[in-house]
Amino acid sequence: MDMTLLSIFFTVAFAHFLALLSPGPDFVLLVKSAIKNGGKKSIGVAAGIASANAAYISLCLVGVGSILASSIAIMIALKIAGGLFLIYLAIMALKAKKASYIDLAVISAEREKIETTFIKEMFIGFMSGILNPKNLLFYLSLFTVVLTGEVSFAFKLALGVWMTSMVFFWDVAIIYFLSTKRVRTKFSKAAYYIDKITGAVLGLIGITIVKSALTK
Repeated sequence: MDMTLLSIFFTVAFAHFLALLSPGPDFVLLVKSAIKNGGKKSIGVAAGIASANAAYISLCLVGVGSILASSIAIMIALKIAGGLFLIYLAIMALKAKKASYIDLAVISAEREKIETTFIKEMFIGFMSGILNPKNLLFYLSLFTVVLTGEVSFAFKLALGVWMTSMVFFWDVAIIYFLSTKRVRTKFSKAAYYIDKITGAVLGLIGITIVKSALTK
């Protein structure tokens, strides 16, 4: 792998990881499932969320890739749109008030006895991920960096597999680490500051993507 591809890989992988760090609807769903159902069944939620992410990644790779290959203008437009979306996420994170993070700390610590299965939890996770349009827009914004004729499909596929795997293993880590009250409370206190830092970095990446598109 040459230095250009290596740079692309680390840029996209790093931006993706920062997005994983930022608490969102999937995070709350994972914590609730871990509290109610314990670790093993809650892994179904992680598998469902990862599957939804994989579906959007595949859509970006197959559908958007063919469109980009046929039109430089569309490619530039999508790069600008993707960069602007990252900037939008950054603004939303930086504008969020501390009070909006309180819910992360007040989720009931008492497990409810609810009959559920791994498959049911997986379905819930999948629907949560697939019904969130931000996931598609986020992956589109990332893949605009690599959806070019110079980058092979094998490289794009490897990047997609990497990101899907990261989503799954990160969510599993959340389930096991945040299913206890003490750890969950400490993380909720830091979530506000984590969101600010990741928002600022995502904003810088978004600005870089927009500038790159406008100068070509």
